[in-house]
Amino acid sequence: MAANSHDNGAFPQGENYTSFVRKRRRTGTFFRRLFLAATVLGIVILTVLILDVTNNAFGYVAVQNRIDPETLIDRYYKSQMLAMPRTLTSEDDVVLADGIAARPGAIGFFGYAYYQERAETLRALAIDDIAPSAETADEYLLARPLFIYTSQRLLQQRPQVAAFVDFYLNNAASAAEEAGYFPASEADLAEGRQLWERATGLTASTAGNLLPASGAIRVAGSSTVQPITRRVAERFQAETSFTGEITIAGGGTLAGFERLCRVQDIDIADASRAMERPDLALCRSNRVEPISFEVGADAIPVVVSQQNDFLTSVTRDQLRQIFIGAERWSDIDPNWPDAPILRFIPGADSGTLDFFVAQVFGDSLDDLPREDLLAILAANISAGRLRALNAERPLQDRSSEEIYDLVIIEVVRPNIVESWSLLESIFELDAIEAEVASIPNASLEFRSWITWDFLTSPQSSNPAVAGVLTAILGSLWVTLIAFLVSVPLGVGAATYLEEFSKGSKLDGLIETNINNLAGVPSIIYGMLGLAVFVRFFGQITSGIAFGVADPSTANGRTILSAGLTLGLLILPLVIINAREAIRAVPKALREAAYGLGATKWQTVWSHVLPYSISGILTGVILSVSRAFGETAPLIVVGVSTFIVVNPDSPFAKFTTLPVQIYQWTSRPQEEFQRLAAAGILVLLVLLLTVNATAIILRNRFSRRY
Repeated sequence: MAANSHDNGAFPQGENYTSFVRKRRRTGTFFRRLFLAATVLGIVILTVLILDVTNNAFGYVAVQNRIDPETLIDRYYKSQMLAMPRTLTSEDDVVLADGIAARPGAIGFFGYAYYQERAETLRALAIDDIAPSAETADEYLLARPLFIYTSQRLLQQRPQVAAFVDFYLNNAASAAEEAGYFPASEADLAEGRQLWERATGLTASTAGNLLPASGAIRVAGSSTVQPITRRVAERFQAETSFTGEITIAGGGTLAGFERLCRVQDIDIADASRAMERPDLALCRSNRVEPISFEVGADAIPVVVSQQNDFLTSVTRDQLRQIFIGAERWSDIDPNWPDAPILRFIPGADSGTLDFFVAQVFGDSLDDLPREDLLAILAANISAGRLRALNAERPLQDRSSEEIYDLVIIEVVRPNIVESWSLLESIFELDAIEAEVASIPNASLEFRSWITWDFLTSPQSSNPAVAGVLTAILGSLWVTLIAFLVSVPLGVGAATYLEEFSKGSKLDGLIETNINNLAGVPSIIYGMLGLAVFVRFFGQITSGIAFGVADPSTANGRTILSAGLTLGLLILPLVIINAREAIRAVPKALREAAYGLGATKWQTVWSHVLPYSISGILTGVILSVSRAFGETAPLIVVGVSTFIVVNPDSPFAKFTTLPVQIYQWTSRPQEEFQRLAAAGILVLLVLLLTVNATAIILRNRFSRRY
């Protein structure tokens, strides 16, 4: 029995065999469970990482523009119109109407009611073959709704104001018709009454409790809405028990908003346009929550004198030329008189002028022609910055899309002032909306930080326009050079050590060093790259030796230096994995080749390497993935943490995606943390893509051999 015991090297039998099998099973079970636990733990960690990164890569943001795009367009075209020669402006529509009626060469626009009062001396022009009327209000280019604005505080604290607004809504339709305007739809008036009830806490049956009332009611704003407001005020004083005073002043829509929200010396603002983001921001910054009521509709007629014998209709393009650009009628149409154009338009604060600009010239930067975008850009940046942009690339050679991007970046300057994660955006939306409402000139947008612009834009100090294109190109350049350096050298060294080495002391020393170098910290390779490739071989790695050096990279801190450094970093890994793959080739395969008369080299090249290519490529994939994600050696070699110029040669300055992510995570602004999360997802996708491509190639070689 002792002769057959396991201790004497014999195969165990009997009880020893049973015990041996149980021990092996326990050992196998332990390692299998350990492997499964490690796999599950890895999956859990990766899942948590992806969920955390995804949570930060999507969500709402508060975008605050330095200049609101609509305001920018409005300001530009208004300044152009006001600067045209022979242009008279007035907030009083009567002055405009009388001025046009007396001059055959004059043209202008104002409220429809003022045109109706002087229809015998004025002629309204059709625009694109549509004349202004109640029947064409839905099609006419310059048809617009009319509003009055107040606030919930005023409605609750001043009963005479609440009573007046209630009376206004009940009589707006007939008052608008009397004033020569078009009545608001029943649906809009009903919506206004519901809004009034919510703001005051009253109903139609209890609204009468507000009267009798006294005190002042102060109204100011658009002269276009004034005729309706005056008729309602006259009826209110005549038909109700109100004993106070109603004052109605003009000044324009913008002035009305200013007085309602900032000065706060009026109760109601007449408005010929709806409040826009800058107006709402002004109100909210002064703790005024404006409430709007649509009270009618207007069609702004473009009119000429009845003495004018050549104009009955115009196109939108002709309107553009009449009010900006052309100085004589013949400049627009040779058949028109060679006489100067006299323009009569509302003043700069007029809502009528704002509406005319938006409808005729557009209120979206996307809709503007290239020439206007160029003019807006030139008018809103300094001369020095304009020269710098032309030095980079002449503006005249850039496309409309490129000019548009420049206007956004240089003039509008969108700035993300606050951001929220995906979970916060889902579960705390009401609180987010309230917070954004308190930020002047800010808008709430749901943002995916991973966008096409993010992938195709360079780095920027503004997170709203920052991208990773430069970093992606830098990573691909550096990894490609590392691959070209390490793979041929690594596979060659592994082939020599496994197939041709005689086992000399030198070969043993080399083998020992390779194994040791595989465990050296990556920062040491960075110091090696700094000493050898940046300083000692700087003339070569900077391109000076080839006459292609850039002044900014003459110190050798280039893509080539970084690629060579990472090539050395992964070289030991490539060698070790390649040796293992070559060693796994059956010895019988070599002997069969020798038996057929093949030489040593023919055997290695035609049989050993093709048979081991699958294992070699596995090692290469792991090594290149490590190089793609390295940061420490590149920082030592001299990677740029902020660069906006894409690399175009091995001798260029560079940054890489891991370094870019590191730079973003080190910044305190929350928006850059979102960018870092988006960058991590891009890095993971790139790594998976590169690895998947390599695995597909490896599998093809495996099937072939």
